[in-house]
Amino acid sequence: MHTIHVDVVSAERSIFEGQAEFVALPGEAGELGIYPQHTPLITRIKPGAVRIKVAGQAEEEFVFVAGGILEVQPNRVTVLADTAIRGHDLDEAKAEEAKRAAEEALVNRTGAIDYAKAQAELAAAIAQIAALRKFRQRK
Repeated sequence: MHTIHVDVVSAERSIFEGQAEFVALPGEAGELGIYPQHTPLITRIKPGAVRIKVAGQAEEEFVFVAGGILEVQPNRVTVLADTAIRGHDLDEAKAEEAKRAAEEALVNRTGAIDYAKAQAELAAAIAQIAALRKFRQRK
């Protein structure tokens, strides 16, 4: 069985490092599936779930990312995330509160910059909630 080395890193810390059979994540143009010997690639990633099929394990590792950059080499995948949270550490109450706050900011915006920031925060909160629900369904 061929494997690929995967690193998922946020601004704060390393979230995952290890060998995997495949990685699936939300690319800028749609869902990406990365297997060993994949063609080199660099692209932006959207907020959502990164699924990692860890070599030799039945369960997939699950990480929420709030956007970032993906670099793929034939034997290495690197996810540089703005924010990354392991699936089991996701907090639905916090995500729902962030969603409410972003929706309120959209209603009470004072300028174009506030609106763009609130839109981005809302998109990230919605993606986190969706990722959390997907994570729970897999368990």
